[in-house]
Amino acid sequence: MKKLINNPVTVVREMLEGVVALSPATILLADDNVVIQSGLPEPDKRKVAVLSGGGSGHEPAHAGYVGAGMLTVAVAGDVFTSPSTDAVLGGIRAAAGPAGALLIVKNYTGDRLNFGLAAELARAEGIPVEIVVVADDVALRDTVSADRRRGIAGTVLVHKLAGAAAERGLPLEDVARIAREAAGKLASMGVALGSCTLPAVGKPGFVLGEAEIEVGLGIHGEQGVRRMPLAPVDELVTLVLDTIKADGKLKSGDRVALLVNGLGSTPPMELAIVARSAVERLESLGISVERAWAGTFLSALDMPGFSLSVIPVDAETLSLIDAPTVATAWPRGGAVNRERVLPSHNIEKSEAAKRRRTTAGDRLHAVSRHVANALIAAEPRLTELDSITGDGDLGMSMVRGAEAILALPEQSFSDVSDGLMAMANAMRKAIGGSSGPFYATGLMRASRQLAGIEKPTAEQMADAFLAAVAAVSELGGAGPGDRTMIDALYPAAETFREKLGGGASSEDAWRSAVAAGVAGAEATASMKPRLGRASYLGERAVGHQDAGAVAVSIWLEAITAG
Repeated sequence: MKKLINNPVTVVREMLEGVVALSPATILLADDNVVIQSGLPEPDKRKVAVLSGGGSGHEPAHAGYVGAGMLTVAVAGDVFTSPSTDAVLGGIRAAAGPAGALLIVKNYTGDRLNFGLAAELARAEGIPVEIVVVADDVALRDTVSADRRRGIAGTVLVHKLAGAAAERGLPLEDVARIAREAAGKLASMGVALGSCTLPAVGKPGFVLGEAEIEVGLGIHGEQGVRRMPLAPVDELVTLVLDTIKADGKLKSGDRVALLVNGLGSTPPMELAIVARSAVERLESLGISVERAWAGTFLSALDMPGFSLSVIPVDAETLSLIDAPTVATAWPRGGAVNRERVLPSHNIEKSEAAKRRRTTAGDRLHAVSRHVANALIAAEPRLTELDSITGDGDLGMSMVRGAEAILALPEQSFSDVSDGLMAMANAMRKAIGGSSGPFYATGLMRASRQLAGIEKPTAEQMADAFLAAVAAVSELGGAGPGDRTMIDALYPAAETFREKLGGGASSEDAWRSAVAAGVAGAEATASMKPRLGRASYLGERAVGHQDAGAVAVSIWLEAITAG
């Protein structure tokens, strides 16, 4: 187990101390793991207190939602363990006045028992208390009755609505009604790509195969209602939303708020892809997404995966959602962009289609396809090499560039110059990072070198090759020996020109050029990198070939085979 902790026994207290240190709107009770709003007025002037909580490990819930306009109190138990009755009662006593308190409880036995008993004790002391239980997990629709479903990430939306209602000064019965109605309309469901590791346990709660996922899981590291093969995000989102719809919680014409929740270790990139899919799927069902957020709102420690929560909204609900709060973890905003794509006006005009096709152009087209297929086939090798000394994206970059070249029409290759320019434009559009500009620059320089030449000679092709290599070197600042693609390009281009100058046939000269390029790529394994990401590794990169140079050797050999 690798976790940034001091001691499994003290993780909850130390976590809360960190949360409070970064949130001036909160304060931590001395004797309990209870976070409350700081600076509350005298008890007789207080508004309805809104309390929630449960086991820890769900951060930023629940302490991150403490602040005016949201929770008044968050009560934290040990990891995935309900807080004690006394801790809940301590939170009620610290925050509630005559206006009373609302307890928002996720539907787990321990939480219901401890929050429920604390409510009874508080009532016995004369404090008005209402309880709202959230049971939003629709994955259990075919497993248990509705009143026994779990409370999961949608609970955060109930926090927001109830907190905004309380901040307006509404009486306890109205705040409870708003929260209860929201809980009744709310629907959530999750999908996990793996388990999580409890600090006190030190190993995952369950193990999945490389291509397996859990569907319909809770938030305590438990398994889902079923296991299934990994599928694309669009399919998983459709599965979740269709389940919510089948439960009667969604219908065409609804206006909804959507919460795309990460379970703890899901990157923002993946959550954004989930959000894209969820918004598009809801819109395709005739449902208007009025507000939407993507992020980690209620986690299960370090579990990879996501959940979706959907709640129907009207003008009043939206006004409560949009009401301000100082709670640090509430994401704010949430407006959905209705105009998401700007039509492209960058249409490049090509004269190539109007020109007479040449034999040399046809030959280049055939060779380019052979080269592209070779690069696609080499993706695993290039990815592995680049993962050792770079960022691991070269293999996929070459695939994207190759696919862009394969998509070029034959008309783009009216002659060699036009074909090279078409490939340059395709590469720069398809590949980001450094590879796209390097290849595009080299191809463009070679294209200009051969402009107007219907059937280039081998010598002219050699001059164009040298010009391309010079362009790449100028752009990146690399030279031979720097451990880059230049270490394969330069010897290949120089050898080709020298062999031709010495009277060798074009075929023999090219074979020598390819051999020089391959040897140059192999030699990078013994070089200490001076440029690029590999330079950050220093001596650690020695012993491994440069992936960019290897990519060059692959397409050099493919030209020969093609």
